[in-house]
Amino acid sequence: MILNASGCLDALEAPEVARALDVFVTKTVTPQPREGNRPVRIAETEAGMLNSIGLENPGIDGLLDDKLPRLAELGVPLWVSVGGFAANDYAQLCAALDDRREVTAIELNLSCPNVEEAPESAAELVAAARPQTGKPLFAKLSPAATDLPATARAVQNAGADGLSLVNTIRGLALDDKTLLPRLGHELGGYSGPALKPIALAAVYQCYRATGLPIVGMGGIATGRDALDFLAAGASSIALGTVLFADPEAPGRVRRELADELAARGLSGAEDATGLAHGVRPAPVA
Repeated sequence: MILNASGCLDALEAPEVARALDVFVTKTVTPQPREGNRPVRIAETEAGMLNSIGLENPGIDGLLDDKLPRLAELGVPLWVSVGGFAANDYAQLCAALDDRREVTAIELNLSCPNVEEAPESAAELVAAARPQTGKPLFAKLSPAATDLPATARAVQNAGADGLSLVNTIRGLALDDKTLLPRLGHELGGYSGPALKPIALAAVYQCYRATGLPIVGMGGIATGRDALDFLAAGASSIALGTVLFADPEAPGRVRRELADELAARGLSGAEDATGLAHGVRPAPVA
């Protein structure tokens, strides 16, 4: 299953790209509208890009009243990414989405590097959200966690149905002439090819620690990249930075992955999941 990484595709501006995905993931929504961080918000680097959008979004009411009905017309299953600054924010957002038939799953953005973090732990945020919805909850975690497998087990015990791995990691780029930060917010979330080994390690460790379904992301640009994430333990993959340069990436990566699987005698992506572990962990009931 191929998704987009949250915030890396505007489906209403590029509907054909969204329709090439198996699932479209919305930009992270918060309880109240946000204007986001001051410009400059995006800076290219030698091996990827930095972004500091700052969760710009119309708020949950704007999403429900305007964007969600239009996104549903695309005919693609929808996941909504939610974020906040306290446990109650996550609970409120999940409650508001629970009866919306357009939404098939909720991704809890527990790790945005461009805004202040909630004081509660990732597990406490999941625990607050879990009673508010019967929809599947995917916890999106940061590769910068001190003990990521332990965090993954904690969110699993709190009620997460799956993991999204990984979010961007903080980085800095300086202007060639002034040597000042190129982003208005100074630091930003780093993504792109250089993130891949970090993301692969996160998927590998968390698959072994939990056995949960994992959406793997971080530097995926080719079918071979996708295969690596499946082998590490992902059951689905998400495209992020590559979509800015190549809107045809969903179809291309899908074809390339099919070729990679066929070359190894694998009948489908599910046969590749966990191969890097030799013996696969038993799936979680």
